[in-house]
Amino acid sequence: MRKRVSVIFLLLFILALAVTLGLYFTSGRRGGNEKQDELVRINEIDKLIQDGRTEEASEKLSEFSDELHKREEKTGKNTRILVAGGIASLCLLSAGIFVFVTVLHPLKKISNYTSEIAKGNTDIPLSYDRGSEVGEFSWAFDSMRKELNKARASEKEAIENNKTVIATLSHDIKTPITSIRAYAEGLEANLDSSPEKRTQYLQVIMKKSDEVSKVTDDLLLHSLSDMHRLSVEEEKVEISAFTKKAVEDLDPDGKEITFSPNGITSEVKCDPGRLLQCIENLITNARKYAPGNIEVYLERPQEPKGTVAICVKDHGAGIPDEDMPFIFDKFYRGHNHGPQKGSGLGLYIVKYLMTKMDGDVILNNSKEGLTAKLIFPEKKV
Repeated sequence: MRKRVSVIFLLLFILALAVTLGLYFTSGRRGGNEKQDELVRINEIDKLIQDGRTEEASEKLSEFSDELHKREEKTGKNTRILVAGGIASLCLLSAGIFVFVTVLHPLKKISNYTSEIAKGNTDIPLSYDRGSEVGEFSWAFDSMRKELNKARASEKEAIENNKTVIATLSHDIKTPITSIRAYAEGLEANLDSSPEKRTQYLQVIMKKSDEVSKVTDDLLLHSLSDMHRLSVEEEKVEISAFTKKAVEDLDPDGKEITFSPNGITSEVKCDPGRLLQCIENLITNARKYAPGNIEVYLERPQEPKGTVAICVKDHGAGIPDEDMPFIFDKFYRGHNHGPQKGSGLGLYIVKYLMTKMDGDVILNNSKEGLTAKLIFPEKKV
């Protein structure tokens, strides 16, 4: 199309120029007979003057002057024809250039652009001038590209979130199953030395079975959704009694985990089931990467003020400094994980759930080990 229109404008320009020049030369060119006639008449006037016939010579001269004047007017008319024709040709040429620059060239760019879009290349922006004839058209195409990119990004994010949900919930199933196995092995080894102990073991097994059932329900409900649909139902929880019960369930004999409330009796607003997941994930990590004595205690951090924290402290090597900025990223595992298997989701889950409950989690390295703190706004009882 662009080539066709360009050829048409060029032919029209050449035709207008040719017609103008043709009119000029055909109407303004004097033939050889006219020049010869002029010479004859001049000689004739000169002879009349020599013969003394001045009146007759004056009349002839006047006639000749009138004819020359008419010819001069004709020549001026031809010049005006040439100028008008030239202006018309230039206008036609200018119109052709304008149409080419403002319409045909942008349309060619749009044509090439749509070909790239059809190939799936949506990262190339389309430059446009909103004031040009096809500017709005170009803007609409570029807006379409941006919306297409957004749709693709949303689709990719949805797929990633779907994977994360499944991996998260699968990870949450492992912790209670590990506890169930441990208590079942205790029953098998007759560690339940008293009816009370046996009852406690059975209660823990049933409780952990309920947790597995709940997480399995979450997996069924959210396997095709994103993380934002993992529900958090908040209520007031007395943090000291809750944490103590969680520790006792994880270590009923008290041989591995010690708990110190430090005189703190406060209420926090949280989802008890999700908070239990966070505590269990931190203790599971401590058991995996720093086996030995684990300390769980409550404290009131200096910053931020008005908060209370559940602290889980191990006595291992901690987390390398280069890993700390990324430790809460999903699927990220530190360089010192060694032969321990893992999905890199434990701390990511804790961070996500604490954020959903308007809390936070921070990690502190020290020479004595790693301390993880679950921080909530405090409400004194």
